[in-house]
Amino acid sequence: MRAIQRWLLVAALLAASAAAGAADADASAADADAPPARQSDGQRLDPWEPFNRRVFQFNDDVDDAIVHPVANVYKKVLPEIVRIGVLNFYRNFADGWSAVNHLLQGKAASGFEMGLRFAWNSTFGVFGLIDMASELGLERQSEDFGQTLGRWGFASGPYLVLPIFGASTVRDAIALPLDRAMTPGALVSGGANRLGIAGVELISVRADYLAATQLLDEIALDRYSFVRDAYLSRRRSLVYDGDPPDLPEPAAPAPK
Repeated sequence: MRAIQRWLLVAALLAASAAAGAADADASAADADAPPARQSDGQRLDPWEPFNRRVFQFNDDVDDAIVHPVANVYKKVLPEIVRIGVLNFYRNFADGWSAVNHLLQGKAASGFEMGLRFAWNSTFGVFGLIDMASELGLERQSEDFGQTLGRWGFASGPYLVLPIFGASTVRDAIALPLDRAMTPGALVSGGANRLGIAGVELISVRADYLAATQLLDEIALDRYSFVRDAYLSRRRSLVYDGDPPDLPEPAAPAPK
């Protein structure tokens, strides 16, 4: 029942996102007769930009008020070796799911390597707290179900900013419930336990990216556009294992 409820929640979120995005798109259609400026790939894939910007601002507000301050305290209080161990634990779970996705994509060799990495770290690395597999040359090759859907030929769909989860696409949002079902928080019973484990994961990852977000604040003139374009470019590269085909040029507008 809980699994069904999670799927229904995400489905409702996507439906609400689509409805709000469509309303914003209709509101801006009055300018359609104006000569179109050349759009970036990110802009072409972001028809719901007004809605997405509002969610982006909401996420920023939550981060400023809660997540960022807690992550700062977390980084100052806990020794680095403890923080690395916590990150390794969560990433080890992701490695196991990555192995499955490699196999689903037909990449048997890398799937075997990731499966071996997961088994080695889970056994000899104390449930993944210590990354011993990297010392053996078993490097992390992350894959998720959104990438698997992309390899299967599913288009990314429009760019979509999700509350709390942040940058995504319609395809990645559809894959998200299954990806989250393969995290430590989803494998324990009790709502409080799940929230606690997911909360530690969020703070741990946020603390690891404190320096990166500070740099982003310093160099990006428009943080929303910067994050969107970087996310779309990176996800496309990941789906094609670093060698994506060229994007087709947008069609020229029909003469009037």
